[in-house]
Amino acid sequence: MLDGHEMLSALNRRKPAHALERDLYCDPGVFQLDMENLWYREWLFAIPACEIPKTGNFVTLQVGAYPVVITRGSDKQLRAFHNVCRHRGQRLCSKLVGSTPKLVCPYHQWTYEHDGRLLFARDMGPDFDPSKYSLKPIALREVNGMVFICLNETPPDFDTVAGKLTEYVAPSGLADAKVAFSSTIVENGNWKLVFENNRECYHCGGAHPSLCRTYSDNPNMTAMEGPDSASPDILEHWHRCEAAGLPSRFVNDPGFQWRLARIPLLNNAESYTMSTKAAVKKRMGAMPFNDAGALLFYHYPNTWNHFLGDHAIVFRIVPLSPTTTEVTTKWLVHKDAVEGVDYDLTDLTTVWLNTNDEDRLVVEENQKGILSPAYEPGPYSKLQEEGVIQFIDWYANTMTDRLTPRTAMAAE
Repeated sequence: MLDGHEMLSALNRRKPAHALERDLYCDPGVFQLDMENLWYREWLFAIPACEIPKTGNFVTLQVGAYPVVITRGSDKQLRAFHNVCRHRGQRLCSKLVGSTPKLVCPYHQWTYEHDGRLLFARDMGPDFDPSKYSLKPIALREVNGMVFICLNETPPDFDTVAGKLTEYVAPSGLADAKVAFSSTIVENGNWKLVFENNRECYHCGGAHPSLCRTYSDNPNMTAMEGPDSASPDILEHWHRCEAAGLPSRFVNDPGFQWRLARIPLLNNAESYTMSTKAAVKKRMGAMPFNDAGALLFYHYPNTWNHFLGDHAIVFRIVPLSPTTTEVTTKWLVHKDAVEGVDYDLTDLTTVWLNTNDEDRLVVEENQKGILSPAYEPGPYSKLQEEGVIQFIDWYANTMTDRLTPRTAMAAE
């Protein structure tokens, strides 16, 4: 099991534009270091806000060692807390989704308001001060209907990405949406392999027949800093969208931890469906037309998303172990859209249910090969896998910075 020094040495040995060493994809020590230095310190996408629209609604999730509950209070505000009773540590909420007038511990019935205040604790004596036993809060930001949390007591800056996300996603009206369908699968692969697979379409032609009806596998379409400016089709799409109030030009964090990018779908396709036509009659928010393409948004380490004219698809990954990753996908539609009238659930979900399962198989076979003692890091294609190179650079640079002893740096 690698320690921080050994992991740092492995990162320093890596070849540019090459995959990582075997241990970095499967070692338990590396997994723990990833959790401590990334997952417990970065902003993570948690849920779409529309999933818990009413007072008393809650959602739970597990991020590594931390059980989390997100709830909506009587003031309509969303808050996140450690899902741990302040009495003897029982989880307050065990269901994934639910609703409750108060947060009541099932063990001894300690009762909390949705703002975290302890309201009731039976037989604790006259000297007991309930104000000292509120639920422990977790930082939360709601941005245009997307809810992010950060387990770090001092979260990193989120204002820049929040500003751009507000600007670009506003027309999709996520706050006026609802969850039409949710899927959670477990992929038997390291979380980095899941994200590497997402960051390229080198494999799409051979692996994703459903997706490739509408999504282009041309690497120039999603080049990291935007497609070739000489491409008249893309420029025409941008101009049309921007004239209709849809921000389209690629925008990103300087280190590419996040990016927003609007791209056209193939052959004027309207949506990710087998027919290529819109899956939902009622458009999202203020979307002006169905064939607006897909607004793509990713944020490391745990989310990628697609916002279309008729629906949105949000993805969340959470590592479970060195070689297992939970992938949750939610399909959002206009809140007034009626299943069976405005959309057919099979039509809405088929493409990405197929694609997710195909990606699961790819990742699992990738992990099986990496577990072999014969594995050695191979080179990435600079044309086809530019996004993977960038992701691995971000990961390696971030982990190198956080594993480098501060005392040594201060002495220089």
